[in-house]
Amino acid sequence: MYLVCGEALFDVFIQNDGVRSNELAFKAIAGGSPFNVALGLRRLGSDAALFTGISSDSLGQRLRQVLRDEGVSDAYLIASDAPTTLAMVGLDAAGSPQYSFRGEGCADRQLLAEHLPTLDAGVRGLHVGSFSLVVEPVAETLLTLVQREHDRRLISLDPNVRLGPAPDIAHWRERVETFAGYAHLIKVSEEDLQLLYPERDPQQVASSWLNQRCQLVFLTHGSKGASVHCRHGHWSAPAVEVHTRDTVGAGDTFQAALLSYLARHDLDSPEALATLSREQIDAMLHLAIEAAALTCARVGPDLPYLHELERQSAR
Repeated sequence: MYLVCGEALFDVFIQNDGVRSNELAFKAIAGGSPFNVALGLRRLGSDAALFTGISSDSLGQRLRQVLRDEGVSDAYLIASDAPTTLAMVGLDAAGSPQYSFRGEGCADRQLLAEHLPTLDAGVRGLHVGSFSLVVEPVAETLLTLVQREHDRRLISLDPNVRLGPAPDIAHWRERVETFAGYAHLIKVSEEDLQLLYPERDPQQVASSWLNQRCQLVFLTHGSKGASVHCRHGHWSAPAVEVHTRDTVGAGDTFQAALLSYLARHDLDSPEALATLSREQIDAMLHLAIEAAALTCARVGPDLPYLHELERQSAR
């Protein structure tokens, strides 16, 4: 099982069609990058739990219900009287999301050291990412967990930079580098690296994260596909052509597909990761690209199921 750590919230999409200029209609969808990854893992056939603070308000209860319906374990949820985070989402002309967060003091940020769980052998790996890496107190709590567990469990990282909750890019850079120092697998978007390191080539940054611990760095390029850096070298694969509705949740789908591949093939440990062949890594890369394409063909973070991915791969 993977323990996915970080925010759970509602993405609130502005619906402009068919309303008067003095009105706005909204559609709220359960989300947050870690929340999506946990759901994506279950839909792709892997056990997952979410470690986050979750509100006792009506929105928090709805998040719990979604997790139950999807089969994500609620054993690591920390109840809170704080409100649920809202992310206001608008889409640009290319279908890329633009976020504005209402999250100060909200439940998913309220994880403290006293909430750190004791993990049994059933938890094979930890995934961390997004703004829970930088907002306090959750950021320090997750860092403590990763530091405690990195020698015995697979650690994966997706920076998923969101400047709305934390606009200090220097702080993001410092935190991402710190977490990267404990990770065995990193997935990052080219867009994120351009924000973090505007003067550096994203491929060079990705390559620099490889070391004795970190065996795989996947770099996504949006409509241009994705690439991977590993001990076998560096190579790319093109995107799958689809009619893109929007890209919300595509990166989370990519991440879930990578981790689910490892779980299905009993490769979800630091030791096993170091044994992967070039062919296995390439299979991971293509699987993740195909999974992300399915999400892009849908509206919102509607991540694919394993049977849909298998049907897509068979074509």
